Amino acid sequence: MPRQFAPTRQAPTLSRFASSPPEYSYARVSSAADRVTRGGVLFLILVTGACGRGKVGEGASDGALADTLKAAIQQAYDFSRPGVLERMAALYPDSGRVISASGGQVLDSPDSIRAGLAEFWETAGQHMREARWEWDRVYVDRLSPDAAVLTATWSIPHLAPTGRPHLIRGAWTAVFRRIEGHWKIIVEHLSEPR
Repeated sequence: MPRQFAPTRQAPTLSRFASSPPEYSYARVSSAADRVTRGGVLFLILVTGACGRGKVGEGASDGALADTLKAAIQQAYDFSRPGVLERMAALYPDSGRVISASGGQVLDSPDSIRAGLAEFWETAGQHMREARWEWDRVYVDRLSPDAAVLTATWSIPHLAPTGRPHLIRGAWTAVFRRIEGHWKIIVEHLSEPR
């Protein structure tokens, strides 16, 4: 969930990002945005670790769809271009119910998710230098012609504000629905290593 951070030596932690080292002189302060960033940005419900093969609508693996969803996320988290916050927010629908679970919290609106993303960007994201998104294992299954689930592990190597190398990583399950021709996350669950 989104978190506010106050100066200290404790590092920021976000739903999409595992805990950071003392180089990020921020400490967690509970807030409404906390629900998105810490246990639950990036979204969503740990629906499945599924990667079964079957007919469309029955968990069928789909390589082209996997490439499409992976590219959308990787482009949203492209820290080398301006507009990162807007691209991250564009992964979600503008209205309707959107569920994001993380860190024992659940968010259920696009506005609360956007607030968490903004909090992440202000307190940590904009301070990461040379950040790049990297996929580890990725499983994508088409649930129907307009629904899919992605379960993956990922990392973002970067330089902390002190210039020291740092790595954040986690696991993410996201349920996508095609809305007006665009794949949007409607349910997600994020977790980070302990």
